[in-house]
Amino acid sequence: MENQTPLVEMRDMHIAFGGNKAVDHVSIDLYPGEVVGLLGHNGAGKSTLIKMLSGAYKADGGEILINGELAEINNPRDARGYKIETIYQTLALADNLDAGSNLFLGRELLTPFGFVDDDAMEAETRKIMSRLNPNFQTFSAPVSTLSGGQRQSVAIARAVYFNAKILIMDEPTAALGPQETQMVAELVQKLKAEGLGIFLISHDIHDVMELCDRISVMKNGKLVGTVRVEDVTDDDILGMIILGKKPMKNTS
Repeated sequence: MENQTPLVEMRDMHIAFGGNKAVDHVSIDLYPGEVVGLLGHNGAGKSTLIKMLSGAYKADGGEILINGELAEINNPRDARGYKIETIYQTLALADNLDAGSNLFLGRELLTPFGFVDDDAMEAETRKIMSRLNPNFQTFSAPVSTLSGGQRQSVAIARAVYFNAKILIMDEPTAALGPQETQMVAELVQKLKAEGLGIFLISHDIHDVMELCDRISVMKNGKLVGTVRVEDVTDDDILGMIILGKKPMKNTS
């Protein structure tokens, strides 16, 4: 990967709220076709760091490079312009609408007469779902009737349909059963194969060890370190989270 240009480089990022350094000079990167997990206790700074990339927060300082070029991200619209999409834990789906209406929420397809084209939206939704989750068949029911994994599929499909290259996933398997978690894991593998880069925020070490290529651990707003999954054990990661110490072995 060293020869590749990172999709994302966040250099020396910092932000404070009321004198409290929420993110304290942190640098991380992400390559195409890679999943980087962000781990740490509540308040470690991982969500705040990623919110600077998604445009939810404006950094006090630091630089963000996208494909090697300096990016100006002041709000979520700027982030979307750089093909960055965020899937929050709450998923932000409209429960009373079906999958297609959610996929195109705010960006509806219209007929030549200016009416919302439900048929076209369903056809497009079927197309992308056949690529991402062929088992998904519930196109006309409100998403409130879907399982957690299916809802996650709709949220991911929405991001991918609008050409996301960088995906931020916040606790994607929280409150999902083993089967649903496996469904999300398969979706992540497909997105990796298509060359997307994914930042995955999680509390679940097993999740991260299974889904990620590298793991960055934060504690008290600082980066403890970034390690390759193949080089570390669950206990190594626990030590980074709890003690704030990088394991004494081959780490990148």
